[in-house]
Amino acid sequence: MADEIKITQEETSESRNFIHSFIEEDIGPGGQYEGKRVHTRFPPEPNGYLHIGHCKALTIDFGTAEKYGGVCNLRMDDTNPAKEDEEFVEAIKEDIHWLGFDWGDRFFYGSDYFEEDYRQAVGLIQKGLAYVCELSPEEFRSHRGEIGVPATSPYRDRPVEESLDLFARMRAGEFPNGAMTLRAKIDLSSGNFNMRDPVIYRINHMHHHRQGDKWCIYPMYDFAHPIQDALEGITHSLCSLEFEAHRPLYNWVVEHCELPAKPRQIEFARLGIDHTVMSKRKLRALVEGGKVSGWDDPRMPTLCGLRRRGYTPRSIRNFCDRIGVAKSANVVEYGFLEHCLREDLNETAPRVMAVLRPIKLTITNYPLEKHETVTVENNPLDDASGTREVAFSRSLYIEADDFLETPVPKYKRLFPGGPECRLKGAYLITCTGCVKDAEGNVTEVLAEYDPDSRGGESADGRKVKGATIHWVDAEAAVDAEVRLYDNLFTDADPDGADKDFMDCLNPDSLEILNGCKVEASLQTAAVPAGFQFMRLGYFCLDSKDSAPGHLVFNRSVSLKDSFKK
Repeated sequence: MADEIKITQEETSESRNFIHSFIEEDIGPGGQYEGKRVHTRFPPEPNGYLHIGHCKALTIDFGTAEKYGGVCNLRMDDTNPAKEDEEFVEAIKEDIHWLGFDWGDRFFYGSDYFEEDYRQAVGLIQKGLAYVCELSPEEFRSHRGEIGVPATSPYRDRPVEESLDLFARMRAGEFPNGAMTLRAKIDLSSGNFNMRDPVIYRINHMHHHRQGDKWCIYPMYDFAHPIQDALEGITHSLCSLEFEAHRPLYNWVVEHCELPAKPRQIEFARLGIDHTVMSKRKLRALVEGGKVSGWDDPRMPTLCGLRRRGYTPRSIRNFCDRIGVAKSANVVEYGFLEHCLREDLNETAPRVMAVLRPIKLTITNYPLEKHETVTVENNPLDDASGTREVAFSRSLYIEADDFLETPVPKYKRLFPGGPECRLKGAYLITCTGCVKDAEGNVTEVLAEYDPDSRGGESADGRKVKGATIHWVDAEAAVDAEVRLYDNLFTDADPDGADKDFMDCLNPDSLEILNGCKVEASLQTAAVPAGFQFMRLGYFCLDSKDSAPGHLVFNRSVSLKDSFKK
């Protein structure tokens, strides 16, 4: 794998992008934050689990703070009570810590600021910059206007005292959902529709996971977020590109509210990966519809799913570093994410032997009573010699496709009368035949070995024309269940226009193999242990279903690299 690019932590820490350019300008001589510490924040909404797209954002938020010796806050954006839950809060914390980031004592909830949000809204009303509007949602849309045609509202010139009274009564719960909103008074003719007197508060009689039933009005994200940023002393509010058109509103709120700081919003392109979806709504539909086993299903793009599949923090952070930070939307090959994992595991995963579709191999001229150990490859990071000893006897298991009774052209594995093959780390063998059951199915492969070829090399230096075959000792092997994963969707763009992503699900995204044979040493392995099963790929113990006496392995990634570097 010498042709693969190696990214070290030193290299990634020195990387620079347009966000860094803006920050260096801001903290440099004459900049608006000269002499101040860079302060960012990551504000996930606790209504689902983090996925790989969020990972790019949090890597940018936390990584940027790290680069400039600053700090990053973790703030739960729980201004919308729908589907928010403490389960998601704890999962988000776990994922961020797993990736190697920490927020110290700077953990907040957006709902912590509800009283201040309300106070700021009252202040805008008092300044004549906000008013209570009684347009219904349908009327609101019909009054929105269009390009070249201003929006309208018959309530825009409502007296300040009247808006103050109605807003207080909204908070007191006097009105039903949808009866009224509080709107910022900005510019009904603006070419940016986000500035056409946007709604900044709405009525929502819904129980909040932390505030209970204290509130029945909730601030809109575009209003609450800049207030929260300013109150926390955020210098740079880094967010995804869909908020670019919202930046004028962000700046308007910061400018017209009485706040202690003026953060700067900078947008970057979201992460897109082929053969997957990034919408939490759609991921939730997969879970609730039983299309996957849960948020942590190893086929899911969630961080808990990737972790269960065997992805490492280093592989994911390297992936995010390498794809970079862009201003325009792009789609990354899923194969590149796999490439980053494969590269990491190639350096760290211990090598073991396992057989997924076993068939018995009997070496007929090997002494029946003889048992020995042979030397095979191991992970050099765990053993200075890079090798280890494994059990060997006359009865082995090999992969079923390493034998064909009637070979196809250029087949170089075992078949009667075929070429000499090498048992990895052990001996040279030649197939002499097979045993079949009553239905004619092959149940056992027969072979003879060269006793002078220990280590897999002939004593006379003859060339081995057959393949190298992996194996496990039949007497020492233990059973395991192995799960093989493929893309969750057959379509590279399941989120595309005029598509139902459910129709793009891959019926072959999971294959479960029972009765696999693995080395007995794996019985003592513990989650999150990952291994290279020689010739087969990289596998890890399943964190949920594997148990003593019932080993379950997930294939993390195959050995073959499909990504075109």
